[in-house]
Amino acid sequence: MARPRHTLLSRERIVEVAGALVDAEGLEAVSVRRLATELGVAGPSLYNHFPTKAEILDAVADAVVARVDASFFGTHDWREALRLWAYSYHAELAAHPNIVPVLAHGPGRRPAALAMADAVYGGLIAAGWPPARATHIGAVMRYLVTGAALGSFALGFDEDPELYAEQYPHLRDAHLLAEHRRSVDEGAFALGLETVLTGLEALKARLDPLKGSRT
Repeated sequence: MARPRHTLLSRERIVEVAGALVDAEGLEAVSVRRLATELGVAGPSLYNHFPTKAEILDAVADAVVARVDASFFGTHDWREALRLWAYSYHAELAAHPNIVPVLAHGPGRRPAALAMADAVYGGLIAAGWPPARATHIGAVMRYLVTGAALGSFALGFDEDPELYAEQYPHLRDAHLLAEHRRSVDEGAFALGLETVLTGLEALKARLDPLKGSRT
């Protein structure tokens, strides 16, 4: 069978190439012209699959979220489900930090993001959390995970020790943080997550007796 004269184009292929561009060069690297060049097609052919660049980036973001494991809700205790889901979510965003600003806007109409939100919210409701608190917990977890992925705390300080020596004596070792980026950033995320879970467990313990007194 003869090969087709034109490159076969699909939504999946466009998302794959756009995602690689975002990972390598950032959001600004994605344009219809650049994608068409990378895909070996005419620019207008992309519009048959995505009307706008924003929709392409939405699809890239949703492809990242689709790899997050939210299956723990309903099979694990709500605390462990939140913990395992948060680590899975964190790992995917850490692997694709350039798409995080798109994800930070919320799920919008993205199918995978909405499915994940539904799983988390439904799991919390099934565990006995009131709807309002389940919403708050989902928001808090998103703040924690996306915030941790937006930038490195350890890389936020200059590596010049002279900068801190006299004016900022309490930061005299800040120039060393970059050398320990992984342990600092991952440790901070783990601490934040465990602090949130401990606080939620205490809140749940207070809410449960109140719920029982109304029945």
